Amino acid sequence: MAAVAIAVSFFVIIVAVAVTSGFRHTIRQGVAAMTGDIRIAPLVSGSSEPVSMPRHLPGEKDILALPGVKEIVPAVVRAGIVKNGDIVHGVIVKGTERADSALAVSIPHRLREITGLGVGDDLTVYFVGEKVRVRKFRISEVHRDLMELDDNLLVYAGIEDMQRLNGWSSEEVSCLDIFTDALAPESLVRSVGPLAEDYYVSSSRQTYPQVFEWLNLLDFNVFIILFLMTVVAGFNMVSGLLIMLLRNISTIGTLKTLGMDDRAVGRLFVRIGAEAVLKGMLIGNALALLFCLIQGTTHLIPLDPDNYFVSWVPVHVSLPWILAADAVAFLGILALLWLPSRMVAGIDPAKTVKAD
Repeated sequence: MAAVAIAVSFFVIIVAVAVTSGFRHTIRQGVAAMTGDIRIAPLVSGSSEPVSMPRHLPGEKDILALPGVKEIVPAVVRAGIVKNGDIVHGVIVKGTERADSALAVSIPHRLREITGLGVGDDLTVYFVGEKVRVRKFRISEVHRDLMELDDNLLVYAGIEDMQRLNGWSSEEVSCLDIFTDALAPESLVRSVGPLAEDYYVSSSRQTYPQVFEWLNLLDFNVFIILFLMTVVAGFNMVSGLLIMLLRNISTIGTLKTLGMDDRAVGRLFVRIGAEAVLKGMLIGNALALLFCLIQGTTHLIPLDPDNYFVSWVPVHVSLPWILAADAVAFLGILALLWLPSRMVAGIDPAKTVKAD
């Protein structure tokens, strides 16, 4: 029973770690799709018309040489309004080099649900500025954004189409999105700043601070779960070890009579407990990884994206985090096992060993 309790505790720990890592990994990807991990953009002006910047900066090679930087993607971004019959909805149109052909767009799944438009349909977008400009695009793809929020629906268009809309040359863009190996630390943002000194440099964390504060709160909750599950598993194991000690008092007395000291007897029972913990840990890990595989491929457990930013429970198996959680929990349980092992010192061989 103690091993079963250990397995359940480790299952909860690993699933909690995988879900937290999944949220962080998935939401980072969703935010990066909108703004990159780091964005370089022109300084804000009072004009209602979009402001351009050069497609290639003088310090671009130095930025690419910074550790952690993968690529720099030029983009033309502009807010628009989609109209289909009586349905009107705001979108963000991002022109990149991923479009299939001229005037082809990829719309998010949520926008398809709102407007009823699908692949092959025309999408009419109104762009408001000093003059209202209208463009009729053709929907070539429906994609699933990781963060499909109604107030932040991202439509992908061709960068050339958006440049023509703004009256720009092929060398003018709205921004440069920098993608990194991991979430861009502020030190990397500070390194990019001097290389793009005439422009505004911001990280995704600065653009969406509320999202990353929510992730930090989620991390704190996982630490609480890790602590509680370690304590629960530890006390279950302590109870099992106490029962084992009480059932083997005469054996302990015999071992002491044969010359084994208290520490050696205590280590013996701790080793037996550690083997049960290790067995439960392996079973719990195996079940947790199986759950992560099923959830990651089927998205079996849904979520409300209005509250959780994503529409399913994301899981991401991060081996270093899982090994760290296993190590912390295992060592914590072993530390608790030393408490009942100290009872060995109070057992008197003269009272426990009975002669036949």
